Amino acid sequence: MARLANSEFVMDSSRKIIHCDCDCFYASIEMRDNPELANLPIAVGGSPNRRGVVATCNYEARRFGIHSAMAAATARKLCPDLIIIRPDMEKYRKASLLIHQVFQNYTQLIEPLSLDEAFLDVSECSQFDGSATRIATAIRAEVRDTVGITISAGIAPNKFLAKIASDWEKPDGQFVIRPEQVSNFVAKLPVKKLHGVGKVTAARMKRLGLENCSDLKQLGKEKLCDYFGSFGERLYNLSLGIDNREVQTERVRKSVSVENTYAKDLPSLESCLDALPELELQLAKRMKNLKGNYQVQKQFVKIKFHDFVGTTVEMISPETDPDNYRALCAQGFARGDRPVRLLGIGVRLTPAADSSTTEVEKDQLSLGLES
Repeated sequence: MARLANSEFVMDSSRKIIHCDCDCFYASIEMRDNPELANLPIAVGGSPNRRGVVATCNYEARRFGIHSAMAAATARKLCPDLIIIRPDMEKYRKASLLIHQVFQNYTQLIEPLSLDEAFLDVSECSQFDGSATRIATAIRAEVRDTVGITISAGIAPNKFLAKIASDWEKPDGQFVIRPEQVSNFVAKLPVKKLHGVGKVTAARMKRLGLENCSDLKQLGKEKLCDYFGSFGERLYNLSLGIDNREVQTERVRKSVSVENTYAKDLPSLESCLDALPELELQLAKRMKNLKGNYQVQKQFVKIKFHDFVGTTVEMISPETDPDNYRALCAQGFARGDRPVRLLGIGVRLTPAADSSTTEVEKDQLSLGLES
C-alpha cells in the first residue's frame, strides 16, 4: 500500500484489477436451459401466493420496474405475464464453479464475492502481453462458450473502480478506467456510487451539498472526518480514486443465518417463539457444513413485521444458546408488537486462531423463500 511521508495515501497505478459480474445470473442460467424463455419476462424467486421474493430477473422483466428483493406479488402486479421460476441453487453452484475455472486460466489471485461475481488481479498475468482489457475480453468469450451465459467486466487500477466499471456497459459489455483517466472519471462520480454510502449517508451528504466526488475532494479530509468520523478518511481517498485494498484469495465468513418468510403472518410473540426450534435446526445444519474453524461471537434475531418494517437484535454469546434466541426474539418483537412476516436467526463469527478459509462470505441474495 502506497503512503506518502505526510500519511496521505496515493493510488498504485501499476495494478490491473478486473471485476467480473454475471448478467442476471440465475435468470441467465434458466434461459440457457430453456431458450424459449429468452425474450419473455422471467424472475427467479419464491411464489407470489406464498410471500416469496425476487432473487433476480432478466432484462425483459426489469423494463417493468421489477428488481431483486421485490416481493413476488408486487412483481406480478407490475407484469401480469411474469414467469416466476423456483431457484435451483445446485445448478447455479455448478455454473459458478465452471466460471471460476475459467478465471483460473488467467490468474490465481481471485476474490469471490458471491456465486456470480469476483475480483481478479491480473497484474502479473503474461497472457495477451499483460493487457487486462484483452484478458477480460477473453474471459468473457470463454464463459460464453463454456457456460452459455454472458458476463460484464470492469477493468481499473483498483477494486473500487473496477466494480463501478463492470456496471457501466451492462449487459454483456466491459469498461476500462485507465490510470490517467481516474481523476476525471471520479470527479463526476455521484457520491451514492461509493462503497459504504447507503441511503442514510447519501441523504446526509445531499443536505451538506455533497453531490459528487469532486465535492468531497473540495471539502477536504479534515471536514469529512468531522462530519462522518473515521469513514471520512475513506470517503476522501475514494474521492481521489484511491483504494489500495488487495484482492483477497482467502475470505473470512462473518456470519451464518437462516430465515423464513411465512405464508401467513405469525400473529403473536408466542407464535414466533414456537417457530424458533425449526430455525435452530436449520442453523445447526448450516453450522455443521461450515468450512473453516470459527468461534461464535454473537447471536442475533432478525424480524420483519407485516408492514415490511424490520429490526435486528443481537447479544454477545460464545455459543448458540436457544434461551438467548428466545430472549432476543421477545426483545425484537416488542419493538413492533405486531404480526411478523419474516423471522430469522444467526450468529456472528470470528476465525479461530488456527483458521484458514477460502469460502465466500455470503451468497448472492437471501431468497426469502416461504416456509
